[in-house]
Amino acid sequence: MGNTESVVVQKRLARFRPDERPVVEAVFNKVQGSSGGKTLTLEMLQTFLGSLASASMIQRLFSCMCSIDPNIAAPPAASGKTDTISVASATPGVSREHLVIFLADTLHGTAEERAPLVLAMSQERPVAAVSCDQVTEFLQDLISAVVQILASSGRLQGWNPDRMSDSCAGVRLLAEQMCSELKPTDLGGCDVSCLEDWIFRVPAVSLYLEVLVAEGLQVFPGGRSTGSLLPPCRETPWRDLQSLLDLPTILFLAPQLPDRCNAPWRLVFSTQLHGESFTRMVGGLTKRGPTLLMVRDSKGHVFGGFASHSWEVKPQFQGDSRCFLFTVSPKLRVYTATGYNQHFMYLNQNQQTMPNGLGMGGQHGYFGLWLDSDFGRGHSRARPKCTTYGSPQLSADEDFSLDSVEVWAVGKPSAPEEGEEAQGKRSVLDMDPEVQAIMEMTGKTLHSQGLREPEEEEEEEEEEGEHR
Repeated sequence: MGNTESVVVQKRLARFRPDERPVVEAVFNKVQGSSGGKTLTLEMLQTFLGSLASASMIQRLFSCMCSIDPNIAAPPAASGKTDTISVASATPGVSREHLVIFLADTLHGTAEERAPLVLAMSQERPVAAVSCDQVTEFLQDLISAVVQILASSGRLQGWNPDRMSDSCAGVRLLAEQMCSELKPTDLGGCDVSCLEDWIFRVPAVSLYLEVLVAEGLQVFPGGRSTGSLLPPCRETPWRDLQSLLDLPTILFLAPQLPDRCNAPWRLVFSTQLHGESFTRMVGGLTKRGPTLLMVRDSKGHVFGGFASHSWEVKPQFQGDSRCFLFTVSPKLRVYTATGYNQHFMYLNQNQQTMPNGLGMGGQHGYFGLWLDSDFGRGHSRARPKCTTYGSPQLSADEDFSLDSVEVWAVGKPSAPEEGEEAQGKRSVLDMDPEVQAIMEMTGKTLHSQGLREPEEEEEEEEEEGEHR
């Protein structure tokens, strides 16, 4: 751009490290290809982005870039008159200055600088404010592009979208959730000031913009933005699973977890894989560290809870204030501890005097989320809200029937207590089958037998075969 570039452009370039500035300035030529000329056209942008973004998202990007005034470095605030002439209509394409300012503000800008860009990308024509519905439509395009970028760039971290729930539905739910944080003006619209406040309070807006620009326009491909979006997924038998999770739901739930829950997610129970057994579910839950419980009722509502500690079978409440309840469908929401009581987690089995089942929040008989030990039945009683989490009724009906359940371990497993078998050690009964047979003959019940994971048993059999 040489010495003719504006002061604004020079200041924007100064936000990048010296080694990054040539990369930023080279984006214009990469998008332009062999076409030449002083501006980028919509067709050039469409060709460059390809299938990474929808046609409507690419149009939003192009219109936004065109609307930037290099002298003031922000899209002009329209007066609201229908005859307002925008910079976009007067400019046939995107200049180098337009592109540099856009890249700087999306990748390193403040909420004040990003708000006019979001306004420009949310409108069809220059206006001073847009509706919440228009912002939602923009978000749907943006989130869809982020999901596509993750899928096409090999950054799925072990997740398999083909064996997960519908991402299109998840995109709509996540966009609606993010827009629920908007605080429109008294007239019901979203102006620059409203959007600035929203972008400041909802970091995902800026993060998704960074991913789209850094990865889609190949400014800094493989940068830090995509690495923090999805937690790793390990040891999941995708061939036999159709998960309740989808990528947008993970994008929403993962940031809600405490910082220590940064281990790869591992599926430890699924009704699809392990059957409808409360005992098997308890075996998957206990001694696994923090877990995420996903439930779908017979009417299609999807909801669950996060347990901050390993579950223990005992007739007392457990856990701490980091636990929460959430809904996925028909709305994506998280409900955190209110401080009213400490009834965070409850798990009991085979007791005559205490309720048998799994519960989170509320109290006995009136849990925010309850799965009965008989398996197949549960309830979500919140009139008007769950005392522990402030959550409404999660299920379609107060008393519901289960359709499917998944449990994901999301943190490091608890360390074995003193006197316990170390994780991975084999039972003495397995080591000596004769002892096991004698115990069965004398009428001793092997209580641990039903709780052991079949995968572990298969691995042990393989190890025996290798040592023979």
